[in-house]
Amino acid sequence: MANPKQGNETSITEFILQGFWTHCDLQILLFLLFLVLYMATMAGNILIIALVVCDQHLHTPMYFFLGNLSCLETCYSSTILPRMLASLLTEDKTISFNGCLTQLYFFGSLVATECLLLSVMSYDRYVAICNPMHYTTLMSGKAWLQLAGGSWIGGFIGNSITTLSISQLTFCGPNHIDHFFCDLIPLINLSCNNPQLMEMLAFTLCLIFSLVPFLLTLMSYICIIVTILRIPSSTGRQKAFSTCSSHLIVVIIYYGTLLIVYMFPTTSILSEFNKVLSVIYTVLTPLVNPLIYSLRNKEVKEALRKTFSKCSFQENHAQTLR
Repeated sequence: MANPKQGNETSITEFILQGFWTHCDLQILLFLLFLVLYMATMAGNILIIALVVCDQHLHTPMYFFLGNLSCLETCYSSTILPRMLASLLTEDKTISFNGCLTQLYFFGSLVATECLLLSVMSYDRYVAICNPMHYTTLMSGKAWLQLAGGSWIGGFIGNSITTLSISQLTFCGPNHIDHFFCDLIPLINLSCNNPQLMEMLAFTLCLIFSLVPFLLTLMSYICIIVTILRIPSSTGRQKAFSTCSSHLIVVIIYYGTLLIVYMFPTTSILSEFNKVLSVIYTVLTPLVNPLIYSLRNKEVKEALRKTFSKCSFQENHAQTLR
């Protein structure tokens, strides 16, 4: 994909992440804000993982996928936020070419994995609500591993094609990335090559790993809503809605911002707005996932209560022995 005529030109060895346009006095404020968000995200998601692993009552398909989602969110946040925090604190916005490709690879892989995993979680709710008699058979332990493993493997293999293609492009200047992390579209725009082939590849992969899972998720929820409306008792309808509403909230927030950023053309006017939307799906969504699932789910709250009670008992018992 590289142009032989550009072989004598100087290749870029590092990029400059422009980040957010802010006054210097606001840099520390932004640093503290994102630091708190990062710490809360890591604490919340690690807590969910620990509860799912330790509590026998949460060893079900829904919570297995939730544990996978929380694990993904910890990796997701750690791909973006530490580099952003370092940039805000030191005002060093440079990132090496290899570092940029590494961030792009893990970020894109985790985005694709999350899209696939959210689709799998919607399928799990679809089977549980629309076909409960066959739920145990369809969602066996082997099926858990296949669906979750397929999401992770598919996301990382799919994005390796994009990253490998990006690595073959020639970057001869400018080297300013108008974003707070190494994203696909800004990198393509900086390339000295003809972007049409790369844009076509990126568009195809976006269709496969974001739009198709979104449509499958949407179809699952349409079927779920139709089934719920047929439940004769209002108590049954309320219970069914409560089961899947938290997942639906996550899906709306995540896909809504993701599709706006990647499906609409980027202009200089919309650049800052796209950064705000990017903050929503890269920073806020990993934060709200554990909050939504824990605050709206009785089983998770009960597991959390038991864990704190057990810790308090052990602490009081240790003090008594002293």
